[in-house]
Amino acid sequence: MFERPLGRILEQRWREPRRFLLLLTGPRQTGKTTLVRQVLARFRGPSRYAAADAAQIQGSSWIAGQWELARLGLRQAPARQKRYGGLLVLDEIQKIPGWSETVKRLWDEDTRHGFPLRVVLLGSAPLLLQRGTAESLAGRFERLTLGHWSFPEMRQAFGWDVPTFLFFGGYPGAATLIGDEPRWAAYIRDSLIEATLARDILEMTRVDKPALMRNLFLLGCQMAGQVVSYQKMVGQLQDVGNTTTLAHYLDLLGNAGLLVGLEKWSGQALRRRASSPKLLPLNTALVSALSGHSAAAARADHAWWGRLVETAVGAHLWSEATALGATLTWWREGPQEVDFVVSRGRRLLAFEVKTGTTRTSLPGMTRFLTANPRATPLLIGPDGLPLETFLTTPLETLLADT
Repeated sequence: MFERPLGRILEQRWREPRRFLLLLTGPRQTGKTTLVRQVLARFRGPSRYAAADAAQIQGSSWIAGQWELARLGLRQAPARQKRYGGLLVLDEIQKIPGWSETVKRLWDEDTRHGFPLRVVLLGSAPLLLQRGTAESLAGRFERLTLGHWSFPEMRQAFGWDVPTFLFFGGYPGAATLIGDEPRWAAYIRDSLIEATLARDILEMTRVDKPALMRNLFLLGCQMAGQVVSYQKMVGQLQDVGNTTTLAHYLDLLGNAGLLVGLEKWSGQALRRRASSPKLLPLNTALVSALSGHSAAAARADHAWWGRLVETAVGAHLWSEATALGATLTWWREGPQEVDFVVSRGRRLLAFEVKTGTTRTSLPGMTRFLTANPRATPLLIGPDGLPLETFLTTPLETLLADT
């Protein structure tokens, strides 16, 4: 059975003697529950798993009830199991109003009494979880993020090649449906996109113009990889919403694992924030499912396929950069452009994505390197790093000092 690399990190935490409060977050359908169940099956102490799917009406009392059952299980466990401590896993925790205050109270109770119960909280609404942890759990928890599945993971789990991954993306729950493309696209639209927008954002965050946010997401998928000014977005969306509202909605969509607006690299944070964003869907499946293209037609449309390749490169960089605490941006000066720029500390990487076979110069890269001589250039595609090699090479390796 395939298990994601984060499973090793979880198991390492669970083998440590000390107590911990882990918060495991990430987009929908990235395998959080499956991963935890896999590792939980190997835990040697008493454990309890519970999901809050239908617990909203009970509110915080549901959390307190599950917590007490986990305590009871540890008290009644045989001595050979007690030495590992107890483990409580609460899934979809964001669905419980006021969850963070209740978790804080119960965690602090166990701390005062020296009760060795470890706790893992799972959730699919990162913005709400961030707010809860900032308000109540500061200094008490460790957060781990499970991102979209990478190409190596989809290849190992399902035997996919690069073209299959580019079109169908990194959603494992949809992998068995790719033989029926209309059904696959419907699953992406209904079970992933709509569920994320309606449940993870609209039900849990104040959004004054939900139609505008939906249309912004659709625009981002249609214009994937393109730089669009906020003023132009307002015109494209035919809405009276202002640019501040659009920037806020992009933040919400990014926190939900759908779409981000990459800022322009300038070396100055204030200028980057004011720049026109490059729209980047965080999973190519989102673009493909909404495009109306079949996989065969997509590959035959070289311009469209090229944009999909650039989106895949950007999504891969975003996932890796986020995990490493690096920053992903883009750069342009006049007509000269660099597709992606990754920075961490003194390290600066400039990426150019190429899909055609015709030899062309890279004036944007040349100009960027002239202005930033410490940068390392990387060409992805023909005459450069093969796409498959790029997708299987950790960004940390590329960021390492040579």
